Amino acid sequence: MPLLMLDLDNTLVDRDAAFREAASEFLAAHGLPEADLGWLMSADASGYTPRRTIARAMTDRYGSTVAPAIRTLLDHGAADHVTLPDITRAALTEATAEGWTSVIVTNGRVAQQELKIRTVGLDSLVHGWVISEAAGYKKPAPEIFHAAATAVGASLRGAWMIGDSAHADVLGAAGVGACSVWVSGGRTWTEGAYRPTGVALDAASAVHQVLGG
Repeated sequence: MPLLMLDLDNTLVDRDAAFREAASEFLAAHGLPEADLGWLMSADASGYTPRRTIARAMTDRYGSTVAPAIRTLLDHGAADHVTLPDITRAALTEATAEGWTSVIVTNGRVAQQELKIRTVGLDSLVHGWVISEAAGYKKPAPEIFHAAATAVGASLRGAWMIGDSAHADVLGAAGVGACSVWVSGGRTWTEGAYRPTGVALDAASAVHQVLGG
């Protein structure tokens, strides 16, 4: 069975939109300036800012009295608000029906990423997942892709990777000889040293591109 590897944040689920919603609720609940939403989104950097770094920055800005709320936001905020588009759900179902083995390959903490996966029902749509905290490696390290293939009893030969990150997903796929579809979200590809096999606007389109290939 061919292997389909999928990124989670800002690929299968719109992690930035979920964090924006949670952050907006956090500001409103504590009487903090609504205009700070832009600062919070920038500080978060799509989840790439280390948790301790953003927690420290928020505590410095808002004071220690809201520290528990900050921890809640960073631990559960985005996970509690993620949704899975119906078209993505349908595409994953179609991939399974056509004989593909699907596995999520994501950087992040196990508790947070598994909460997202289970919240939107991805646990019933894919055959497994590998999270960097548990694997001990982060994308684009080859080891995490090998771990993903092993987790679902599949081979990387003929495998595809779908993701929104040029560095983590596209370069990572190239490092293990896999094809890739970059989820652009309307962005323009800017890397000159390497390129994805294909480009798609969203995850559902990317899955259909793989199935059609």
